[in-house]
Amino acid sequence: MMAIEDGEWIMRGIPENDPRCIRSAAALIEYVDSVGFLPLFKNTLPDFSVEERTAPEYWWTGDARDPWSWREEIARSRKLVYGKLFEHKAGFISLRWLPYFVNARRDGYDFDARWDDGLASFRQKKIMDLFETHDSLFSFEIKDLAGFGKGGEKNFEGTLSSLGMMTYLVMSDFRRRLNKAGEPYGWSIAVYSKPEALWGYKLVSSAYREDPEISRARIADVLTRRYPDAEDKQILKMIRA
Repeated sequence: MMAIEDGEWIMRGIPENDPRCIRSAAALIEYVDSVGFLPLFKNTLPDFSVEERTAPEYWWTGDARDPWSWREEIARSRKLVYGKLFEHKAGFISLRWLPYFVNARRDGYDFDARWDDGLASFRQKKIMDLFETHDSLFSFEIKDLAGFGKGGEKNFEGTLSSLGMMTYLVMSDFRRRLNKAGEPYGWSIAVYSKPEALWGYKLVSSAYREDPEISRARIADVLTRRYPDAEDKQILKMIRA
């Protein structure tokens, strides 16, 4: 996570001239494809984030070298999975590793089966039901349509985040709202979709045939080989939903 010193956010990046520095969205896609998965911000595992592989001075600048802007471009490209995927915080997963995360995080359950077995909350179901008739929705549309508005259901952010952690929903785009004249205004807002709507059910569910524990072990093996001194609890934080 970002460090706060003297009331200011401090990014733990590297110099732009460092050979390890990632300088573009295309380079980040290539890097994530090579390592399999990567959180956006610094966490308890060293050098395991976009933050620690980029030049800190470009964050939130709107520059072509701004990693905060890359996440929008990458989500839109569908070349990587982007969402609340690690400790309820943002990160990327390669399409090659998506099926294993899906199997590990869902325990092999499609959402309807999870609900039928009493493993999903009513709030989660109200959100997921929307995606039976919508391929994608703004976060504010989900909140309103699922009844989380004023006087309605509580804990919208937590419920939406939990569905991301279980890989039932990912961020597929970022767009600005439109005013009555059809003109965009304000900040870009996250658009959510089911991964099945983006990459097809066949790919997303392709690891269902193996025990979820095996999928979890695959992910753990990547991390333990890269971080042999990491504690079990650090590894588990990256794996569990």
